[in-house]
Amino acid sequence: NPIGSKDRAIIKRSLSKSVLGLISLVMLIPILIVLLSWTQPMADIWSHMGEYVLPQVLKNTAILLVMVTVIAGTVGTSLAWITSMYRFPGQRFFSWALMLPLAIPAYVLAFVTVGIVDFSGPLQSNLRDLGISTTIPSVRNVWGAGLVLSFAFYPYVYLLARQAFLSQGRRAIEAGQMLGLSRSRVFFRLALPQALPWIIGGLLLATMETLADFGAVLVFNVDTFTTAIYKAWFGFFSLTTAAQLAALLIGMIFIVVLFEQYWQARRGSDVNQGSSQRLSASTSGKWAMMLVCTTVFLLAFLVPFLQLIYWTAMNYKQDFDARYIEFVTNSLLIASMTTLFIAFLAVTIAWIKRQYTDKTTKLMTTLANLGYVVPGTVLAVGVFIPIAWLDNQMIASGLISKQVLSGSVIVMLLALSTRFMTVSFQPIDRQLQRLTANQEAAAKLLSDSPLQRWRQVVLPVLSPGVLTALLIGFVEVMKEMPITLMTRRQGWDTLAVRVFEMTSEGMWARAALPSLLIVAVGLLPVWILLRQSEK
Repeated sequence: NPIGSKDRAIIKRSLSKSVLGLISLVMLIPILIVLLSWTQPMADIWSHMGEYVLPQVLKNTAILLVMVTVIAGTVGTSLAWITSMYRFPGQRFFSWALMLPLAIPAYVLAFVTVGIVDFSGPLQSNLRDLGISTTIPSVRNVWGAGLVLSFAFYPYVYLLARQAFLSQGRRAIEAGQMLGLSRSRVFFRLALPQALPWIIGGLLLATMETLADFGAVLVFNVDTFTTAIYKAWFGFFSLTTAAQLAALLIGMIFIVVLFEQYWQARRGSDVNQGSSQRLSASTSGKWAMMLVCTTVFLLAFLVPFLQLIYWTAMNYKQDFDARYIEFVTNSLLIASMTTLFIAFLAVTIAWIKRQYTDKTTKLMTTLANLGYVVPGTVLAVGVFIPIAWLDNQMIASGLISKQVLSGSVIVMLLALSTRFMTVSFQPIDRQLQRLTANQEAAAKLLSDSPLQRWRQVVLPVLSPGVLTALLIGFVEVMKEMPITLMTRRQGWDTLAVRVFEMTSEGMWARAALPSLLIVAVGLLPVWILLRQSEK
């Protein structure tokens, strides 16, 4: 008997749920492997870790989180308020230029900062040339790391807080002034409380990035969970200990995620819509605002960017050789493979989520996108353990004579895909929501072919989101350091790995060329993000 339409619908639903469940399981396996590592206690190693490593790691992590929360929150919120609410010289320029630090990876900003202020760096050298013998305290400590991470991550707060203040417009300010409040009191008593959910959302993103950072804290010689995981793996040669440390870090990350979910639930209704007309300020106030914006822009983007260009120009002939073709080729290869793979999976997940709105589908969609909140060091451990086990099983059975999967591109692809799935999913899912039910119904009336409907109706709507996903995903993979560093085979280097090798030996100038290439690529998605935020 021919299959009826009801039976086809059941088969289609079962197949879609199975595909989504399989994707979710693959993305969740690294996290589960890490959490299950606690079933294998390592008493001797943990005795050492508990006495000598964990106290310092916890102390440094707490200091970094507090510093980033206070500094990034203050800087991001203040800049968002003055660029969205006041007219002053350069206001239109700074409104988008203050987002540019997102294009500079935190580890690049870290080594440039150290290279500039070190004893032999340009700052102290020029001061000595001028006859000034003052000594600048060393920044290679937890306080220097906290300051650099704050400037690297403040744009998360700035972007969300600015959107909140622009949504408020002048309505809340005018109401407050009618009640006799000064502008400063209007900010603290009216505007800030309404924008607080957005600000908290930006701060949570900044704190998650702080917990996940590996390269910057390594430059500053600061031990955190990510560096402890790396040392446990490559120092103690204990994957189990590395996985158990990773499990502790996952616990901290999940606490942050719970807070994010709470504030996300409040974010939708706390801000009233209003016009975005800007206020005038006094002459001294205008120049003070311009000075604040200029200072942050110089410290967080322009000076490091120009220093990278200078170092590259000075060392280009010495540093650039045939190996750079391999660095660039490997970077482009893994970034392209990962981006195309996760874009395909993201379209699949977003389409299934659109077709089925039950709780099971929503849960599996959330699980498939959980990897973004997990640091790269954790995912590297979580992917490497099952791959190494599979290699050993095949060797024991006689199928192969040596490991073939461990250290292969497959390991990097799986870890990177898990880490950046949500980077592709979010723009694709948002774009797919623009396709209304009426448009779908009209397309079904005009064509009986699902393929034709996809080509003529769905793809034109979806293509901007796919393009954004491809661009942002490509750059995120290009910048990723710990996954590539910890899972690649020996000698398979990328631009990010080259930066790590040079900065590990204190060769800041020779790390400039690969860093500049990464930053140049990173400017493209920042520009796209700016255009979207303006819309």
